[in-house]
Amino acid sequence: MLLKDQIDKDKLPVHIAIIMDGNGRWATQHGMDRIIGHQRGVESVRKIIEAAAELKIQYLTLYAFSTENWRRPDEEVTALMEIMVQSLNNETNTLLENNIRLTAIGDLGRLARGVRARLSETIRVTSKSTGLYLVVALSYSSRWEITEAARRLAADVCSGKVKPESVGETEFEKYMSTSGIPDPDLMIRTSGEIRISNFLLWQLAYTELYFTEKLWPDFGKEDFYSAIIDFQKRVRRFGKTSEQVLEK
Repeated sequence: MLLKDQIDKDKLPVHIAIIMDGNGRWATQHGMDRIIGHQRGVESVRKIIEAAAELKIQYLTLYAFSTENWRRPDEEVTALMEIMVQSLNNETNTLLENNIRLTAIGDLGRLARGVRARLSETIRVTSKSTGLYLVVALSYSSRWEITEAARRLAADVCSGKVKPESVGETEFEKYMSTSGIPDPDLMIRTSGEIRISNFLLWQLAYTELYFTEKLWPDFGKEDFYSAIIDFQKRVRRFGKTSEQVLEK
């Protein structure tokens, strides 16, 4: 039986988040420039978006570029920005044809002007799509996001828009970049690293984590299916006992 056929369509994760790691190492292992690894990584992005859309996953978040990545050599950062623009140019029609809506989270003001313009245009033209909701985390870090949320909440408290005693998890969450998007059910990280690297710290509180040795350029649909099958074998208790969960 094919892996895809082993997936229980009634128990699909609503939201899958992915840390796409290992492009540079893949290139090094193959004796290539790191930029080639990033270009190959785009091919994996295309495959996984297609797989998610075919399964009718509702939300897919991809960690494409962290705030820490700005520390990389200038030539690599510049090349990454060029790859992003080219990918957006090449894939916008595909997103529209497949009813995929794009949005982005992160400190987008730090992106190059051309990247911001192309990204904004793709977000605009896909805004009416009703299928897969694709979230790209660019110039993103969770500590940045939480700090920004706290700053904006503090401003609203000071201005009298929000009463301090009304602030709880639900109220605070309204100030997060992902407001209105359900927390991930499953987080996948490639390349063998076993950490979440400042990614969706608030949102991953009860997310199932899946780590694989595969480098991102080698991660394909079958690997994606395997992660979902592994997820479906787990019992998600959310603080309850297994007996309580199984009683439902």
